[in-house]
Amino acid sequence: MTDLANYYGRLFTYHQLTEEERMQATKLASQTADKACFRCSTIFDAKHCLPAGAIYCRECILLGRVRTDEDLYSFPQQAFPRQKSLKWQGQLTVWQQEISDILRQHLNARTATLVHAVTGAGKTEMIYQVVADVIDAGGAVCLASPRIDVCIELYRRLQEDFACPISLLHGAGEAYFRTPLVIATTHQLLKFYRAFDLVLIDEVDAFPYTDNPVLYRAVENAVKEDGVTMFLTATSTDKLEQKVRAGSLHRLRLPRRFHGNPLVVPQKVWLAHFENSLKKNKIVPKLLKKIANQQQTGFPLLLFLPEIQMGHHFAQLLEGNFPDESIGFVSSQTENRFEIVEQFRKKEISILITTTILERGITFPCIDVFVVNANHHLYTSSSLIQIAGRVGRSMERPTGEVLFFQDGTNHAIEKAIQEIRLMNEEAGYGNMSIMSANA
Repeated sequence: MTDLANYYGRLFTYHQLTEEERMQATKLASQTADKACFRCSTIFDAKHCLPAGAIYCRECILLGRVRTDEDLYSFPQQAFPRQKSLKWQGQLTVWQQEISDILRQHLNARTATLVHAVTGAGKTEMIYQVVADVIDAGGAVCLASPRIDVCIELYRRLQEDFACPISLLHGAGEAYFRTPLVIATTHQLLKFYRAFDLVLIDEVDAFPYTDNPVLYRAVENAVKEDGVTMFLTATSTDKLEQKVRAGSLHRLRLPRRFHGNPLVVPQKVWLAHFENSLKKNKIVPKLLKKIANQQQTGFPLLLFLPEIQMGHHFAQLLEGNFPDESIGFVSSQTENRFEIVEQFRKKEISILITTTILERGITFPCIDVFVVNANHHLYTSSSLIQIAGRVGRSMERPTGEVLFFQDGTNHAIEKAIQEIRLMNEEAGYGNMSIMSANA
């Protein structure tokens, strides 16, 4: 007989199970009352019709074909052994402790919660106790994020801080094995049904989760009927704000970083002819001078460019201008990007050029950040806030430099700087001025 342990809390199509397994599972209708796919909430489209007359869902087909003439199947989640899961011995700040305590209260009250905290506030540590409460009582927790890189970073940190087994799920990862704590990309939640007592969505404003009804459905299905959903973000979304106003989501705000220092306010730097120079295989002298000056500080530099091809070309040219520096480049297409990121973290690479793939969820101590072509349409105010938030995240160096290079400011740049200033004011740091770095 099949060991069903790894099936508990999971959702399967007809052909993903044997006949014996289907007999032991709970049947679920594959389509909802409004003719939508049960798994992903996409309306069944008659043009996706099989020869037998059934309609299938194309939206989530990579997870196994959902057909209107076949049921879906699930296996009820089972309790885990009670334990003491939290190893972390760190100390929360007064502000972090207040959030942590309220999250524990909201878990018991089954209150959906949004933690809206600035970058570097220490959101991960603030959720540790509520996660441990669930696991220690024999429950199951999923910490999900839209970005693979964020999931890998969370997995690395939680392995050190929790004693329980942890599974990491993403499209290029290992096969699932049942654990009380799961770290997963939000797409992976489509494979679960009524599995988790607590689902936490980190970086909820990030693509592809934001405004994605498929992933909203995934979260809805994955949490138990009496479970709790909590969202973590530094930059909220219209959808979440609507829920807060409607009273279906309780917001907790934390405008202070864990070390008590203000957010670093970006400085705008005028930079003309960047792309034209790049096409001529040259880097604008003003930018080269800024990079050279920054490198003399001895701190690592994280440099953002909006497009992959542009970033790759820039990295090649920069290596020619700085032959004595160790320079790396990562994008979503870089196969060994996790190794390169780790080299940058260990300061084996002094300048790392990247796209928005590293805009959030990754912590590097003591770095500076340059954003080139900051007025490019791919940069939203949210992404610029996240990028700026990479700086000043450590007690060792709670300050740093954030430069927005542009040939004309825009709404995203101005809104990002304004929001950072407002968060500093809310935290009690007063009217902090925006400096210009044109010199």
